[in-house]
Amino acid sequence: MIPSGGQLTAALPGRIAEQPSRTWRLDGKTGRIAGKIDGLEAVKQAVYKILQTERYEYMAYSFDYGVELRNLTGQSPAYAQSELHRRIAEALLQDSRVQAVRDFQFEHAGDTMTVRFTVETSAGTFEQEVSVSV
Repeated sequence: MIPSGGQLTAALPGRIAEQPSRTWRLDGKTGRIAGKIDGLEAVKQAVYKILQTERYEYMAYSFDYGVELRNLTGQSPAYAQSELHRRIAEALLQDSRVQAVRDFQFEHAGDTMTVRFTVETSAGTFEQEVSVSV
């Protein structure tokens, strides 16, 4: 016999407040910790780290972290553009602070494709760029 008549309700009514994003600031030139950051700067750093981490390569990260960029080498520019758009958006949207990834622009020169795009977050909007060998 299957019970009936029960209703499921949310454990916490209303909207859950966003957690603070304060974290250590990493100096990109020295690779050392250089203070703390919060808000938009913390999200920018998180996006940078996601784009610099190859997905599935490091056991320290879950399979949801990072982006797959390496296996695009040797692919046609049209295929690479399509996959870069999908893979970058998918990787960045894993972070709950990222609301949208839009306005993709591609520039192909030799064996390198440069991708520029806009990242909309709960802390603000910023432009980002990544270059990939294709």
